[in-house]
Amino acid sequence: MSAILPPSERLWWKHPLDRLETTWIIIAFVWCMVMFFMMVFWHVYGKQNLATETYKTNPAKFMAQTQAFVDKWTVRTETEQKIPVVAPPEGSDVYLIARLWSWWPILELEKGKTYKLHLTAMDYNHGFSLQPVNMNIQVVPGYEHVIKITPNESGTFSIVCNEYCGIGHHEMVSRLYVK
Repeated sequence: MSAILPPSERLWWKHPLDRLETTWIIIAFVWCMVMFFMMVFWHVYGKQNLATETYKTNPAKFMAQTQAFVDKWTVRTETEQKIPVVAPPEGSDVYLIARLWSWWPILELEKGKTYKLHLTAMDYNHGFSLQPVNMNIQVVPGYEHVIKITPNESGTFSIVCNEYCGIGHHEMVSRLYVK
């Protein structure tokens, strides 16, 4: 028998399976079933799933809401671009905008307090990646993503765009402070 020549018997599927071949097919099938049911289990009981809400939004309206939020709760500015650092009270609606090639504003939250984070993109698809927590959300223009967050650890966290958004993509980073 050769891999180059056609098989001598054309109806190869009518030949009986070897015992070892049957064993491996059964093992593969059982493993597929285990993984199938584990996906359902992980979805229902796993802690990796974000409970998000998504709404259609108007960029001008979202920008106005974000500007009002920034005007009300700004505590200082950072970087040479004078990006505002916003420290809202517990239970607040917190707004974050993705646009070429920045996140605006910088957020300062308190450990153990719950906030509603509103995200949208003003221009292209962006990816919200909170590191080192490894929270990932695709941020799409025209849609507002709302996530309830409760920081459980103090420190400075990085916000990175993980969806290629153009030539300045590598500069699309920000910070999130948790006090």
